[in-house]
Amino acid sequence: MIHCSEKGMLMDEVDERIIAELTDHARATFAEIGERVNLSAPAVKRRVDRMLDTGVIRGFTAVVDRQALGWTTEAYVQVYCHGTIAPAELRQAWVNIPEVVSAATVTGTADAILHVLARDMRHLEDALERIRASADIERSESIVVLSNLIDRGRS
Repeated sequence: MIHCSEKGMLMDEVDERIIAELTDHARATFAEIGERVNLSAPAVKRRVDRMLDTGVIRGFTAVVDRQALGWTTEAYVQVYCHGTIAPAELRQAWVNIPEVVSAATVTGTADAILHVLARDMRHLEDALERIRASADIERSESIVVLSNLIDRGRS
Protein backbone atom coordinates (compact mmCIF):
# COMPACT_ATOMS: atom_id res chain seq x y z
CA MET A 1 0.00 0.00 0.00
CA ILE A 2 1.41 3.38 -1.00
CA HIS A 3 0.35 6.52 0.83
CA CYS A 4 1.49 10.08 1.33
CA SER A 5 3.32 11.23 4.41
CA GLU A 6 2.40 14.51 6.07
CA LYS A 7 5.28 15.98 4.05
CA GLY A 8 3.53 14.92 0.81
CA MET A 9 6.08 12.22 -0.05
CA LEU A 10 4.84 8.91 -1.41
CA MET A 11 5.79 6.22 1.08
CA ASP A 12 5.28 2.49 1.03
CA GLU A 13 5.44 -0.21 3.70
CA VAL A 14 9.17 -0.70 3.08
CA ASP A 15 9.82 2.99 3.85
CA GLU A 16 7.83 2.62 7.05
CA ARG A 17 9.82 -0.49 8.00
CA ILE A 18 13.08 1.37 7.32
CA ILE A 19 11.93 4.22 9.57
CA ALA A 20 11.00 1.70 12.28
CA GLU A 21 14.45 0.09 11.99
CA LEU A 22 16.20 3.45 12.19
CA THR A 23 14.09 4.39 15.20
CA ASP A 24 14.92 1.16 17.02
CA HIS A 25 18.51 0.71 15.77
CA ALA A 26 19.82 4.09 14.64
CA ARG A 27 23.41 2.87 14.39
CA ALA A 28 22.57 -0.10 12.16
CA THR A 29 24.30 -0.13 8.81
CA PHE A 30 22.33 0.09 5.58
CA ALA A 31 23.26 -3.57 5.01
CA GLU A 32 21.82 -4.60 8.39
CA ILE A 33 18.63 -2.65 7.76
CA GLY A 34 18.47 -4.13 4.25
CA GLU A 35 18.59 -7.66 5.69
CA ARG A 36 15.62 -6.86 7.92
CA VAL A 37 13.51 -5.25 5.17
CA ASN A 38 14.66 -7.44 2.25
CA LEU A 39 16.54 -4.77 0.30
CA SER A 40 20.14 -4.25 -0.72
CA ALA A 41 22.26 -1.75 1.21
CA PRO A 42 22.33 0.70 -1.75
CA ALA A 43 18.52 0.51 -2.05
CA VAL A 44 18.14 1.30 1.67
CA LYS A 45 20.58 4.22 1.32
CA ARG A 46 18.63 5.63 -1.65
CA ARG A 47 15.38 5.47 0.32
CA VAL A 48 16.93 7.04 3.45
CA ASP A 49 18.49 9.80 1.33
CA ARG A 50 15.10 10.47 -0.30
CA MET A 51 13.40 10.65 3.10
CA LEU A 52 16.12 13.05 4.30
CA ASP A 53 15.76 15.21 1.17
CA THR A 54 11.98 15.46 1.55
CA GLY A 55 12.13 16.11 5.29
CA VAL A 56 10.41 12.92 6.42
CA ILE A 57 13.60 12.16 8.33
CA ARG A 58 14.87 15.40 9.84
CA GLY A 59 18.21 14.11 11.08
CA PHE A 60 20.02 11.78 13.40
CA THR A 61 21.01 12.41 16.99
CA ALA A 62 22.46 10.73 20.06
CA VAL A 63 20.05 10.33 22.96
CA VAL A 64 21.91 10.82 26.22
CA ASP A 65 20.56 9.19 29.38
CA ARG A 66 20.78 12.18 31.71
CA GLN A 67 19.98 9.92 34.66
CA ALA A 68 23.20 8.01 33.88
CA LEU A 69 25.05 11.35 34.00
CA GLY A 70 23.66 11.89 37.49
CA TRP A 71 21.03 14.44 36.46
CA THR A 72 18.44 13.11 38.90
CA THR A 73 16.77 16.34 40.04
CA GLU A 74 13.67 16.78 37.90
CA ALA A 75 11.21 19.65 37.64
CA TYR A 76 8.39 20.98 35.53
CA VAL A 77 8.56 24.72 35.06
CA GLN A 78 5.56 26.83 34.11
CA VAL A 79 6.69 29.98 32.32
CA TYR A 80 4.71 33.23 32.19
CA CYS A 81 5.86 35.78 29.60
CA HIS A 82 5.44 39.55 29.37
CA GLY A 83 3.01 40.17 26.51
CA THR A 84 2.99 37.85 23.54
CA ILE A 85 6.04 35.87 22.45
CA ALA A 86 6.03 33.63 19.38
CA PRO A 87 6.61 29.91 20.02
CA ALA A 88 9.61 30.02 17.65
CA GLU A 89 11.20 32.74 19.80
CA LEU A 90 10.70 30.68 22.96
CA ARG A 91 12.14 27.60 21.26
CA GLN A 92 15.18 29.60 20.17
CA ALA A 93 15.61 30.92 23.73
CA TRP A 94 15.64 27.43 25.29
CA VAL A 95 16.97 25.04 22.63
CA ASN A 96 20.59 25.50 23.75
CA ILE A 97 19.93 25.04 27.46
CA PRO A 98 20.88 21.37 27.95
CA GLU A 99 18.87 21.00 31.15
CA VAL A 100 15.63 21.61 29.20
CA VAL A 101 14.51 18.11 28.20
CA SER A 102 11.34 19.34 26.50
CA ALA A 103 9.32 22.51 26.15
CA ALA A 104 5.79 23.16 24.94
CA THR A 105 3.39 26.06 24.68
CA VAL A 106 0.23 25.36 26.65
CA THR A 107 -3.29 26.56 27.25
CA GLY A 108 -4.26 28.15 30.55
CA THR A 109 -2.52 30.94 32.39
CA ALA A 110 1.06 29.80 31.71
CA ASP A 111 2.56 30.45 28.28
CA ALA A 112 4.80 27.39 28.28
CA ILE A 113 5.84 24.40 30.34
CA LEU A 114 9.36 23.01 30.44
CA HIS A 115 10.62 19.65 31.64
CA VAL A 116 14.01 20.25 33.27
CA LEU A 117 16.65 17.84 34.58
CA ALA A 118 19.66 18.80 36.72
CA ARG A 119 22.31 17.22 38.95
CA ASP A 120 21.01 18.79 42.16
CA MET A 121 19.02 21.74 43.45
CA ARG A 122 21.88 24.23 42.90
CA HIS A 123 22.22 23.07 39.28
CA LEU A 124 18.43 23.37 38.89
CA GLU A 125 18.53 26.90 40.29
CA ASP A 126 21.30 27.86 37.83
CA ALA A 127 19.27 26.40 34.95
CA LEU A 128 16.16 28.30 36.06
CA GLU A 129 18.13 31.54 36.13
CA ARG A 130 19.29 30.93 32.54
CA ILE A 131 15.74 30.01 31.45
CA ARG A 132 14.30 33.20 32.96
CA ALA A 133 17.05 35.37 31.45
CA SER A 134 16.73 33.86 27.97
CA ALA A 135 13.39 35.46 26.97
CA ASP A 136 10.99 38.16 28.13
CA ILE A 137 9.84 36.13 31.14
CA GLU A 138 7.61 37.73 33.76
CA ARG A 139 7.84 34.83 36.20
CA SER A 140 8.07 31.07 36.47
CA GLU A 141 6.68 28.43 38.80
CA SER A 142 8.67 25.25 39.39
CA ILE A 143 7.27 21.92 40.45
CA VAL A 144 9.98 19.51 41.62
CA VAL A 145 9.32 15.81 41.01
CA LEU A 146 9.53 13.62 44.11
CA SER A 147 9.04 10.26 42.35
CA ASN A 148 7.98 9.09 38.90
CA LEU A 149 5.00 6.79 39.17
CA ILE A 150 4.45 6.10 35.46
CA ASP A 151 6.91 7.09 32.76
CA ARG A 152 6.32 5.47 29.39
CA GLY A 153 8.63 7.89 27.58
CA ARG A 154 11.90 6.50 28.93
CA SER A 155 13.55 3.28 27.94
